[in-house]
Amino acid sequence: MASPRLAVEPTRRTAPALRERYLREGFWNDDTLGGLIARGVAAAPSAEVRIWSEIRPFRGRLSDVYGLSLGLAGWLRSRGLGPGDAIAYQLPNWMEAAASLGAISALGAIAVPIVHYYGARELEYILSRTHVRALIVASRFGRQELLANLASVRGRLPELEQVVVVAGAGGSPGPGLVSFEAAASAAPLAGPLPVDPEEPCIVGFTSGTTADPKGVIHTHRTFLGELRQQLTLLPAEHLPILVAAPAAHAIGLFGGLLMPLARGRPIHLTDVWKPESVLAAMLEANLTAGSGATVFLTTLLDAPGFSAEHARRMPFAGLGGSPVPAPVCERAEARGIAVSRSYGSTEHPSITGSTPELPREKRNTTDGRPLPGVELRLVSEDARELGVGEPGEIVSRGPDLFAGYTDPALTARAVDADGWYHTGDVGVRDADGFVVITDRKSDIIIRGGSNLSAAEIEEQLLRMPGLAEVAVVAAPDPRLGERACAVVRLSPGAPEPSLSQVLAHLERCELPRPKWPERLCVVEEFPRTPSGKIQKFELRRRLREEGGLAR
Repeated sequence: MASPRLAVEPTRRTAPALRERYLREGFWNDDTLGGLIARGVAAAPSAEVRIWSEIRPFRGRLSDVYGLSLGLAGWLRSRGLGPGDAIAYQLPNWMEAAASLGAISALGAIAVPIVHYYGARELEYILSRTHVRALIVASRFGRQELLANLASVRGRLPELEQVVVVAGAGGSPGPGLVSFEAAASAAPLAGPLPVDPEEPCIVGFTSGTTADPKGVIHTHRTFLGELRQQLTLLPAEHLPILVAAPAAHAIGLFGGLLMPLARGRPIHLTDVWKPESVLAAMLEANLTAGSGATVFLTTLLDAPGFSAEHARRMPFAGLGGSPVPAPVCERAEARGIAVSRSYGSTEHPSITGSTPELPREKRNTTDGRPLPGVELRLVSEDARELGVGEPGEIVSRGPDLFAGYTDPALTARAVDADGWYHTGDVGVRDADGFVVITDRKSDIIIRGGSNLSAAEIEEQLLRMPGLAEVAVVAAPDPRLGERACAVVRLSPGAPEPSLSQVLAHLERCELPRPKWPERLCVVEEFPRTPSGKIQKFELRRRLREEGGLAR
């Protein structure tokens, strides 16, 4: 039985008519994530799992990793954890991340992946919001002292009972903690525990219009429904894909782990995206790469070592998770790489998409058309349904639509009584049903596939002396798709700060480095609505069209 603290409101569950349709048409079945992983391992136990890492490299078989999963699951079970309990992991793309997901799914527990660059504040919020009872965490990675972050907030997390640590070479987890190796060597669980497929399976956190990330609940049915959608976009025959998107993010979770598993293919992950290293790995292991957020493709195309041999291994690139500038598609197509775009969110991961065999114009200039089982409408501000060529807010529903947020109030605002999800994105549809995303109502910057909350950055910037008003908006970037631009109005007589001074302030505020703005513009006055609100869409327009903001 799932914890009632994470149970989805009955009024927000899928309507009976839709549930029957999804089951009848094969979009849903009674499978669970634990069952799918177990069958994938049984079907291809010798499939290679390789972690390309300077810190923690690994090369082994799928069955080896799953053996550790069952050992870790057995240890967690011996500590009283099981179906319905929330278990989090905050790990880079290491073997232990894959093993942790396998362990949590085998228990029938609720997985709570946390990206490894989140600091103490985000960690505390997520763990408390989901009532996590166990956490699997790296001791450190890059600039983040993950274990120290946990220590600084653990006293305010009474529900967190168990902590398993993946320590550095020669390190020990510390008092009151257990090492991953010790936990994974416990008596293994015999196999996946039974769980209701309509219960929560995973909670992903995404930055939105508020400073705190939003917890998005997927059931086994909606989560595996998304996996089936993703598989329809990926050609059946392809080289193994090297993935750098974190296994705590939807792109890395599906593209790096579950899709290869479902097809019995090798799993290749890297914990740091270094284009020169990726290019070398592609030739050494005969891999493809470049799919996911736009930045993965552009950095490969820009790398000095990119050659015809690399392009030959990249017959296609599926891009999504961030804006895809037309020049990027043109560059890739000139090298023989067929680019296709897709659109979705953590809440509804695969709304539209396209495949490499579609006409180039559709693949490169639209975000695809609704995927099987997905319904999509464009609506005006007064909820009137719009037709071809009329821009409006995208509302959607389908077999991979989330079950609700951890905050029921957010669910009530985003999902209407008929089960339609109001995305906050604005798009237009052509006569063939292909959709182009033209703008976002929600205040999010999508930098290289990662969602940045403008409100969170603004909150910290407003703590800086001399800044009277701040608006953080998306500025176009040919490599990352978007980057954060801080537009500020100074207090009277205040000196104009430099970008380095702004970043030093944010570092003192302990805002994670990936969330720092990369551009600073100072204005004497903001464009405003009649009611006095800052018109962020006007700031974005000026950045797109003028390349800057004049005072």
